[in-house]
Parts: sequence; structure tokens; C-alpha cells
Amino acid sequence: MSTRAVLEVIALDAEDAVAAQAGGADRLELVTDMAADGLTPSAATFAGIRAAVDIPLRVMLRLADGFAADDVERLAGTAGELRAAGAEEFVLGFLDADGGVDLAAVERLVAVLEGCRWTFHRAIDRAADREALRKRLEGQPGLDTYLTAGAPGGVDDGLPVLVAEAARSGQPGYEQRIMVGGGLRLDHVPPLRDAGIDAFHIGGAARPEGWTGPVGADAVARWRAVLDAG
Repeated sequence: MSTRAVLEVIALDAEDAVAAQAGGADRLELVTDMAADGLTPSAATFAGIRAAVDIPLRVMLRLADGFAADDVERLAGTAGELRAAGAEEFVLGFLDADGGVDLAAVERLVAVLEGCRWTFHRAIDRAADREALRKRLEGQPGLDTYLTAGAPGGVDDGLPVLVAEAARSGQPGYEQRIMVGGGLRLDHVPPLRDAGIDAFHIGGAARPEGWTGPVGADAVARWRAVLDAG
């Protein structure tokens, strides 16, 4: 394929960010506390990473483990602080108790983001109805990406769903880019590329020592090479 695939890497700090950029990452997802599956970093952490690299940064908006919005007003305040610090791209996603999208929480944050681009993250993989979620989010300002494994258990389980959703690209509710992440391995890349998917997200795969160690530029470069070969 001629389209260069987007490679997004999770970064916890400036050291991660520098290594990811050196390895060929196109974009970073900034989080803290991976024990809780990635929460919102401080504005100071964002500023330090922003000063260290020049590739796009998407900042997680999430206060607690799970997919409930928790304290929406507190999160809206934090989003405002990040905006004031220069953040321009974000990641968010909330479900209600029934597994539907928490549209009120999403709209509250989107209002603070004022048109910034954002990703709806893997909450979609826990939704009761993926298509209904997409339809309800249709037209939300700035929404340009769904980060998904296709299934709660990861890409191994979700590959058929990802391929089927990619085939619907451009249809109502399916205009956004699919970015695949969650148990993603290099051997998943060829079938996903064949399906027309051109965005990939890695976390632990970019860390030779696992989450206890930093991002490795060589590990990221290995992914970059496979994506470019596709």
C-alpha cells in the first residue's frame, strides 16, 4: 500500500517520548498510571513531553480505571488546564451503566476541547452495541479516530470485527479512522493492512522490559519497518 500507516505509541514521560519519536512513531498517547490502564497526566507532565518532541500528542482524559466518567466537572477542569498548557489533541470515552455511550459526559468534555481532534478509545470494545455507539457519536466535533481491538479480549478475538468495520469506511457512523490497539502483534498487521486499516497503537510492545521499563527506540523502529513494508 502506498499510504504510510500511522504509528501511535503510549508515552508516560519525556524519556519515552524521545525514544518513540527516534524509533519512528508518528504520534504519542500520553497517560499516567498504567496499572489503572492509563489515566490523565498532569499539565506539567504534558508540558515536559511537549518540549521534548515535535510529533503530535494525544492526551488521555480519564480519572479512574474503568469506563465510567467519574467526576465529569473535575475532568473538564483538567482538560481546560491541559488546553491552557498547549494540548491540542485528546483521547476519551465513557460508557453508562447499560453499556451505552455516556453522551452527556462526552459532550461536556468536547465543549471544553473547542474543536480539538480526539480519539474515542477502547470503551467501544466494552459497549453493548458498537454500531449504536458510533451512531450516537456521529457529528461530535473533533472526533476523528476510534481506538479499538474489535473485542474486549484484544485483536486476536476482534480481528473479524475490525475487518468488517473497515469495509464500512465512509458510511454514517464509520467516517472516522480505525486505529487498532489492544493485544496487537506484528503478525496482525498484514491482514489489517489488507483490510485498509492504516493506524496502529502500541504500548507494552514498545517496551523491551515491559511496563517496568522505558520505551525502546529499536522496538518502535521494528514496528515502523513492518508498517512501512505493508
